[in-house]
Amino acid sequence: MRTVLIVDDEPQLLRALQVNMEAEGYRVLTALDGVAALRHAEGSHPDVIVLDLGLPDMNGVDVITRIRRTSSTPIIVLSARHGSVDKVRALDAGADDYVTKPFGLDELLARLRAAGRRGSTPETAEDEAPVDVGDFEVDLANRKVARDGTAVRLTPREWAILELLVRNPGRLITQQQMLARIWGPGYGNETHYLRVYMGQLRRKLEADPARPRHLLTEAGMGYRFEP
Repeated sequence: MRTVLIVDDEPQLLRALQVNMEAEGYRVLTALDGVAALRHAEGSHPDVIVLDLGLPDMNGVDVITRIRRTSSTPIIVLSARHGSVDKVRALDAGADDYVTKPFGLDELLARLRAAGRRGSTPETAEDEAPVDVGDFEVDLANRKVARDGTAVRLTPREWAILELLVRNPGRLITQQQMLARIWGPGYGNETHYLRVYMGQLRRKLEADPARPRHLLTEAGMGYRFEP
């Protein structure tokens, strides 16, 4: 049974989400403020976190930042803030997805399923040897990346893209496959997301980001990892 932590300062909404998610088979933890959220995130190790930005004791972005210091647990932001600035701040801090209130329960559940797939680790991961391509090394088992022996910090989405590619060496991953796997249903046309994140990955990992050797683009089709 997967565990979801829901953080929101509206008790009625919190209770409604808890009832519905438990009916879907989730184990549900709840928190009304940032302090409780951080306590649960550290002590209970949820599989997915659903987080409101407007908390009474601290900004939700600060909660994301503190969680990301020690955890790569997928975080879905749930907020009434419609401005793009808030979305960008939350995503830059390490959130994986953003759902604006009011929202449909079916949509939120679909986002939860997608986030759960991104956050899951194969059972055989602990037996996997790091993938070393010379310019950088990817430790799939421990979800770590290093370049020239120095640790490289990736955002959750950057890691999800890199992991998907590295687990499929030499194979073309289409734009639609990547968007569906990492962003979830309904994102099949958002190809500009991929251009942005692939650019970030190349700047962090490739020796010459303008002429990548390992993180390759197949124009109009998708992306490929060449060891």
